[in-house]
Amino acid sequence: PEDTKRFEKIDQDWNDMMRDAVDEPGVVDCSCREGREENLHTLHSEIEVCEKALQEYLEQKQKIFPRFYFVSPQTLLDILSNGNNPEKVNEYIGDCFDGMRAMEFVTGEGEPRPYKKASGMFSKEGEYVAFETEFVMGGAVENYLCDLERKMQSTLKDILLHAKDTTDDWTVDNPREVWLDGYCAQLALLATQLIWTEETARTFEDLESGSESAMKEYLAVIRARIGKLIERVRHDLTKEIHAKVTTIITIDVHARDVIDDFVRKKIMDSGAYEWTKQLKFYLELRHPKDDRKSCIARICDWETWYNYEYVGNTGRLVITPLTDRCYITLTQALNLSMGGAPAGPAGTGKTETTKDLGRALGLQVVVFNCSEQMTY
Repeated sequence: PEDTKRFEKIDQDWNDMMRDAVDEPGVVDCSCREGREENLHTLHSEIEVCEKALQEYLEQKQKIFPRFYFVSPQTLLDILSNGNNPEKVNEYIGDCFDGMRAMEFVTGEGEPRPYKKASGMFSKEGEYVAFETEFVMGGAVENYLCDLERKMQSTLKDILLHAKDTTDDWTVDNPREVWLDGYCAQLALLATQLIWTEETARTFEDLESGSESAMKEYLAVIRARIGKLIERVRHDLTKEIHAKVTTIITIDVHARDVIDDFVRKKIMDSGAYEWTKQLKFYLELRHPKDDRKSCIARICDWETWYNYEYVGNTGRLVITPLTDRCYITLTQALNLSMGGAPAGPAGTGKTETTKDLGRALGLQVVVFNCSEQMTY
């Protein structure tokens, strides 16, 4: 409030000075008025005090909701000044969340404006994911955006557990290519990857117990599943389902290549490097007291909990041997609490590979170009 008063006084003085300038259009006469230079210097130093205060105010908000650090000051001011109007804040959701475009508000006769209850979220590609319970936005904007982040993560976690439970029903009545319609692209793919990890581990167990053709049989199963997805993609599908199926085929083809490699190289042991170097997903309890399992990702000797950042219905990169090497190097760097720096010519996919690894782990990835103006 004190800074607001200070700013209003500066604003008033400046407007008075400009009125003088209109009354006295001669530049020299206008500029050489008594005390004009001192007045300008005073206004300049006062406005600097106001800017510093504003910066400190924004800093407080950024500490509460760190995603604000990656939003332009102008956008941040707009969000904060419209904090008690979630409909207005909704326009800027995409600046804070990479995969989310907006929330779906609960509208109806009994709901007063501005609406403060949301029932789900839209991705930038138009995919809709419903929250398990209504999300109510109350209090300061930075607080309810923190709650929204947690809501997004808990919603995705619930859907994943449900999707994983229903994979047992991949039967004639509910084959995988139909099952995936019921879940958002990100989680249909993740459940598929969980199943692949489980089935491959089981195949290794079969090999160890003496079934020599287990891996070949599993390769045939994977090929048949890909064939079914390809058949489905050839039909007339909505844009959303087409993108989803294509993404799953992309990752499935990599899974097929890995198993094909095992068969060719006659790999019989689940401890082989060819298997440990793959990005694998498991459902495990984070804590003995937990009643729900969480998703965990492992690659070589590095592991991390899946972060449930909503990424929308985005495509995924084709995984080449080079992608594999980038994944291994970056994750091993994280294992040693270091950073990784993919190097190479422009346009070869360094950023895209890093973003793709982030999507695979459900992590928020922020990309920014550094210039001289970028302070720490």
